[in-house]
Amino acid sequence: MADNIITLSDVSAKLDILTNAVLTNKQTLSIDEAAIYSALSVSYLYKLTSTQQIPHFKPRGKIIYFDRSELDEWLRQNRVKTTAEIQTEAANHIVGG
Repeated sequence: MADNIITLSDVSAKLDILTNAVLTNKQTLSIDEAAIYSALSVSYLYKLTSTQQIPHFKPRGKIIYFDRSELDEWLRQNRVKTTAEIQTEAANHIVGG
């Protein structure tokens, strides 16, 4: 009988799995969904939108939405190269130069 006990952490883990499944299939995200998806706080997203540093939509002038592919692109900006990539580029530059 004790094996059938469902804990709050079990429910929370399953809810997280379901939330992630829904968010990965959704193209347009609300600010709350975008915060979960990007691991950024809602207040930071509001700051980014108010300073126009992140692409977003305001169809009615108040509620903010994000296009998931644009959010992905924004999150992937300023990629930092690995040490191996830098060494390869340096070696190619020396050989070619």
